[in-house]
Amino acid sequence: MTGRILMSALFLVSGIGKLAAPEATLATIRAAGLPLPEVSFAVAALVEVVGGLLLILGYRTRLVALGLAGFAVATSLTFHTALADPNQMFHFLKNLAVAGGLLQVAAFGAGPFSLDARQGRI
Repeated sequence: MTGRILMSALFLVSGIGKLAAPEATLATIRAAGLPLPEVSFAVAALVEVVGGLLLILGYRTRLVALGLAGFAVATSLTFHTALADPNQMFHFLKNLAVAGGLLQVAAFGAGPFSLDARQGRI
């Protein structure tokens, strides 16, 4: 449970930050050349906030963890590829590490303190 909460914090803070300052996020999305920046923004904010909350609750945890792991890898490959920049390298590796932790959650489930456990889905 503690691991789920700690990993969720990263997604919740990021998602809420996007919602609080949409123009900054939209500028980053545009700079990366992604199509339909407004749609990309909405999807990213939704994935981070809803995914973070579902992970904390332990609801459909394996599926949510897989989705968030994919999101973390996609974010690294889209926004943090200037690996000669130490800051970008840090974010690239951090996202991969988070994805690794989420893959562990996907493999082993939410644990006993979760909605999944209450519904017999461990």
